[in-house]
Amino acid sequence: MPRYCCSWLHQTPESELINPNHFDFHQMPRLHGEPLGQALFRSCPEDFCVDEIMDLQPSGEGEHLLLHIRKRDQNSQWVAGLLASLAGIKRNDIGFCGLKDRFAVTTQWYSLHLPGNDIDLARLEHSDFDILAAHRHHKKLRRGMHQGNQFSIRLRQFEVHPALLDERLRLIEQLGAPNYFAEQRFGHQGNNLREAQRLIDGDQLKGNHRGTGMYLSAARSWIFNLLLERRIAINNLRAPIDGDESAALWGRGRSNTSAEVNKIETAVLADWQSWCYALEHSGLKQERRDLLLRPRGLAWKWVAEDQLQLSFALPNGAYATALLREIAELFRPEFKAL
Repeated sequence: MPRYCCSWLHQTPESELINPNHFDFHQMPRLHGEPLGQALFRSCPEDFCVDEIMDLQPSGEGEHLLLHIRKRDQNSQWVAGLLASLAGIKRNDIGFCGLKDRFAVTTQWYSLHLPGNDIDLARLEHSDFDILAAHRHHKKLRRGMHQGNQFSIRLRQFEVHPALLDERLRLIEQLGAPNYFAEQRFGHQGNNLREAQRLIDGDQLKGNHRGTGMYLSAARSWIFNLLLERRIAINNLRAPIDGDESAALWGRGRSNTSAEVNKIETAVLADWQSWCYALEHSGLKQERRDLLLRPRGLAWKWVAEDQLQLSFALPNGAYATALLREIAELFRPEFKAL
């Protein structure tokens, strides 16, 4: 099996090949045609509700206290810091499975390392969140341990013929949607990617050294999106190539894909050689990610003449906005169209 590796091309200056103005996720191709119309997105946190899906039965005993937390307009890291401060423990003693959107109403689990400490839950109360449940457990929660997320999303000011909407959503049910990393990964106007480019040009994007992990993740995600973009161009993801329905999450190591897919991906990344090099030498191992996301339990209803309520579940690592952009061009009250 051929080895994915761009190291031999590292001599080419990346800055001569890449225009940072091209870091625009919103120009990525859609799978099911143009959006059916514009829709107001997240006019308030209650328009975007996310519930973490866990396949976990608390043991009822152990050194960790599991808390099921509901929060509104608060990010996951902030709440983790609050819990550490309230419990009088180190921030590293707090565990959780994934970052949830801030401008939303979300529920998720946290673990607090409290060996031999039967802390009074009243001590952990705070106006920024509610504690829904508490259990003892023998393991710390870590990133990626959750199965996925359940979404309930309201789109407002969305004017589209119901039959056209039904047809589009049935297509998504049947065929899925592109499993893009969405704009949240890349920062406002792609600024995380521009910073990644600056660090790569200076040979400074290495592991999580001095807080560069966020930019490393953004660079790896952008590479994946480029590979997904090419696969859409080839056959609109209507059929796998040599049985492969995945693309590379770049890093060091050998690919488990076919020679044909290897050839396609090598061609796509010919202009991203120093990005490949940086990812290979960051400590990341090469992985594969599905090209398609397939929502579970997709349901929809009109709650007002121009307000659509959607609900669906996605696996860990998938983005709801990657699905929503197959339906509507999203805009926020304070921003231009997303």
